[in-house]
Amino acid sequence: MTEPATTLDPRFSDSSAEPTPWEDARNLLEGAQLFWICTVRTDGRPHLTPLVAVWIDDTLYFCTGPAEQKAVNLRENPHVLLMTGCNDWDKGVDTVVEGEAVRVTDTALLDRLAEAWATKWDGRWQYRTDQNGFRHERGGEVLVFSVTPTKAFAFAKGTFSQTRYAF
Repeated sequence: MTEPATTLDPRFSDSSAEPTPWEDARNLLEGAQLFWICTVRTDGRPHLTPLVAVWIDDTLYFCTGPAEQKAVNLRENPHVLLMTGCNDWDKGVDTVVEGEAVRVTDTALLDRLAEAWATKWDGRWQYRTDQNGFRHERGGEVLVFSVTPTKAFAFAKGTFSQTRYAF
């Protein structure tokens, strides 16, 4: 991926603020243990829930059961927001990624993603791959999605800033 166009929005940034470098935002996405995903219900209401995701090759990947509300929502509307960061007011950076969720069915990629899930946390995310996605240890189907950012934001705290990344 080429470096995104990076701009600081002065309307939402302190006068002394600098844009958050993309490398810092990308590192936050790579290291995050928890994300929040926002999908849209068929009646237009938002649905927000936490989940685990992995950032590999400039793409976010997440998974969900086919009957979970986010999966139901994605069947009608693939647009999502994924957010990670911290709950501190005066320090840290929150990062938001916008894009479309696309089903992943490529077995080689799924094998790579299953390994990423197994090693990123404490070992509890163990998946087997099949032609439709993942299977967990109890045999249930797990859908896997990719989100390639169309744009992203970093919200720095302390010295407040809003940085926009356009891809």
